[in-house]
Amino acid sequence: MSGEAGVPGYNSAMEDVSHILDGLNDAQREAVTAPVGSLLVLAGAGSGKTRVLVHRIAWLLAVEGATPWSILAVTFTNKAAREMKGRIETLIGQPVGGMWVGTFHGLAHRLLRSHWREAGLPHAFQILDADDQFRLVKRLLKQLEIDDARWPPRQVMGFINARKDEGLRPAHLDDGGDFFQRQLIRVYTEYEQACERGGLVDFAELLLRAHELWLKRPDILEHYQQRFAHVLVDEFQDTNAIQYAWLRLLTGGRDNIFVVGDDDQSIYGWRGARVEHIRQFQRHYPAAKVIRLEQNYRSSGNILKAANTLIEKNASRLGKNLWTEDGDGEPIRVYAAFNEIDEARFIVDRLRQFVEDGRRRDEVAILYRSNAQSRLFEEALIQSGIPYRVYGGLRFFERAEVKDALAYLRLLANRHDDVGFERAVNMPPRGIGPRTLDGLRAHARDFGCSLWQAALELLEGGKMTARAGNALRGFIELIEATAEGMDELELHELMGNAIEASGLVKHFKKNRDGRGEDRVENLDELVNATRAFVSEDENADDLSAFLTQAALDAGEKQAGASEDCVQLMTLHSAKGLEFPLVFIAGVEENLFPHRMSAEDPERLEEERRLCYVGITRAMQQLYLTYAESRRMHGQEDYPMPSRFLRDIPAELVEEVRAVAQTSQPWRAAGATSGAEEGSGFSLGQRVLHPKFGEGVVLNAEGQGRSARVQVNFEQAGSKWLVVAYANLAPC
Repeated sequence: MSGEAGVPGYNSAMEDVSHILDGLNDAQREAVTAPVGSLLVLAGAGSGKTRVLVHRIAWLLAVEGATPWSILAVTFTNKAAREMKGRIETLIGQPVGGMWVGTFHGLAHRLLRSHWREAGLPHAFQILDADDQFRLVKRLLKQLEIDDARWPPRQVMGFINARKDEGLRPAHLDDGGDFFQRQLIRVYTEYEQACERGGLVDFAELLLRAHELWLKRPDILEHYQQRFAHVLVDEFQDTNAIQYAWLRLLTGGRDNIFVVGDDDQSIYGWRGARVEHIRQFQRHYPAAKVIRLEQNYRSSGNILKAANTLIEKNASRLGKNLWTEDGDGEPIRVYAAFNEIDEARFIVDRLRQFVEDGRRRDEVAILYRSNAQSRLFEEALIQSGIPYRVYGGLRFFERAEVKDALAYLRLLANRHDDVGFERAVNMPPRGIGPRTLDGLRAHARDFGCSLWQAALELLEGGKMTARAGNALRGFIELIEATAEGMDELELHELMGNAIEASGLVKHFKKNRDGRGEDRVENLDELVNATRAFVSEDENADDLSAFLTQAALDAGEKQAGASEDCVQLMTLHSAKGLEFPLVFIAGVEENLFPHRMSAEDPERLEEERRLCYVGITRAMQQLYLTYAESRRMHGQEDYPMPSRFLRDIPAELVEEVRAVAQTSQPWRAAGATSGAEEGSGFSLGQRVLHPKFGEGVVLNAEGQGRSARVQVNFEQAGSKWLVVAYANLAPC
């Protein structure tokens, strides 16, 4: 038998399949050539997991005698499925017709198209996309006379889809005596009936219906179990309950499943992914072998050491240690900004220097935990003339909740702003429906007036139903009440009052679609934007000038996906990407880790995994920044540096500060440093300032005339002061 030493199952001539093994490291080769059976490949970030999956399929076809129709491979995006199929065909040099390669939803759809009758579906059943599903839910709420302000359609959609992802029909649910839950179940029941009548299938239904098909038709299940002798799954750590249940039915307890994943990169628990699937894989498949891919081909040694040390703090992990044959590279740089404006300025200055050194802008990514953080970076980039793109999302002033709030501000500035009126009048929902708005539009058109004036005239003439009239009158009174005394208010106070009066915050906080908190944070950031706004036109009032600037920023063309531009994105959106230079901003307690997760051990572990994902996006240079003061939720905050910073070994870090001599405030809380001694003050000392009054020294840095101290004043809050000019006196 010809073959290669150390390669199990290799029994073909070397010249036939050597290209499948060329370039693979030892662990990759072991995974690709493993005997047919259950295998868990723990693939660390940047370790070549997709390559292993593709080469495994090629190995099965070329060496193990598999046929294309006996292989089912699951990915999580259609793009990944297309790329995988193309790479397989390139590797083996022939088409792979008959092979099932696709997403869970795509494969389930293919199954249901073949067995529509057995699945209880009409032959020409239609797929409901997210917009269609939203409109259907909204119509059902109206038919059931359920207040869509208390039960927002997107929240109801989220409830229905989450239950389906758990494999639960309305009959399986118990309201537990909770009225709110009872209404959700009621809508779910009506929604199912409407879909059955119309022959409609939403995305969540595809997997649930395919799973139920196999449960009630074991003959069909057996057919596919016999057909698919090889089941391969990518990004296994991201499977939800129904996806894993579907896989377990298909494999039927046999040892024919090859999964690739990384429990350290499971960051989608909030949308149903269950990291326990990868952790319990060996319990469900006892004969499964585990192979770890730990050699990283993306990042420098220091970046990997930081990521390894950070993620070791998570107790419930399968464990692996990333390494590279390349050198340690540059240190990880940490910048302590004075505030969030200084943070944005620093990052833009550093990336400008990077570009001036001959690098491309698209080699740079700015990552953040919360969408609201993007505003200041967008502003700084626009001012610097640097093109950028918000990856996987909208720019700040394009976001719906920001436009909703600005609509109220527009009406305060000009009651006859029809665009502002149409957007604000029923957002949040207050019972002013399409029929009422059609009546207002018709009156405005017939009499050549604004919608505001039309509303006043129709109300005065008693030409509206009592319900519609009361709702519209309430909106008019809300705007007028908010406008009282507005000339005496600062712009940020007016913005805050408008948001509070509108009810938008309360409305978004009730959302259970996972995005309500982000929307509220964006509204908080909008208030911050008005606070920081300075008009360039001395003759314009601040309100009009700000609305003009917001409109210009929203209308500014965002760079296209193929243009050379800086990438802005949330840490969640960054998974799967890589950049030579990465900035992770806002590495502070209550921001990252997020305040909603900091006290929950499981959610905190997911936050740490998210930080791990962010760090391992960097190839050559990594900056972690935090602000010593940050305006959040309408007030000045003085956050602690994130615990994640303390998890990184000091020898890997170079601290960047505004002065030459630096301290490490996130490492040595309460410790005396040379900077402290150079300032002439000690931490915790009470001091007196001629303007700010009494305060306590929180931090110190620098030497001689460069020495600064951070003092928390009883009346003025925390401030950094240059000792040589501050006239501080010990109390």
